[in-house]
Amino acid sequence: MTNSKRLRGSATRLRGAAARLRGAAARLRGATAEQLAADYLIGCGLKILARNLRCRAGELDLVCLDGDILVIVEVRQRASMEFGGALASVTLAKQRRILRAARFHWQRQSEWHRRLIRFDVLTVQSDGDDASRIAWIRDAFRGVT
Repeated sequence: MTNSKRLRGSATRLRGAAARLRGAAARLRGATAEQLAADYLIGCGLKILARNLRCRAGELDLVCLDGDILVIVEVRQRASMEFGGALASVTLAKQRRILRAARFHWQRQSEWHRRLIRFDVLTVQSDGDDASRIAWIRDAFRGVT
C-alpha cells in the first residue's frame, strides 16, 4: 500500500471519528436541555408522564400533565440566536412529525383518550456564560385530526 493511500485512509477514519464525537456532543447537549426543561416544568406544577417516546413517525420529547390537560412538549436547544434561535427551528415539517408521533401514541395509550391535548415548545437558549434562558410557549401549535 502506498503512503498516499494510507494517508487517505487515515484521514477518512479521522473524519468519521470527528463526526461521531460531534454527534455524541449534540446528544449530550440535547439530553441536558431536556433535563433542564423537565425540571423547569415540574417546578411550574406539571407532572412528567414520559420522556423521549419514539416511533417511526418521530419522537415526543416530553409528555406531561398540566391539571387535566395532556401536554406534548417539544424541547429545542440552541447555542446562539443565529438562524432565528431555538424557536425558529420548530418548522412546519417538525410540527407535522410531532403531530404524527402524538397520533401514533394516542392510539396506543387509552388513558390519553379522555384528555385534551396541548402542544407546547420549550426553548433552552445558551447565553455563552454557562447560563441558559428558558422560554415556554404554551399552545405553540395545534393539531388537526
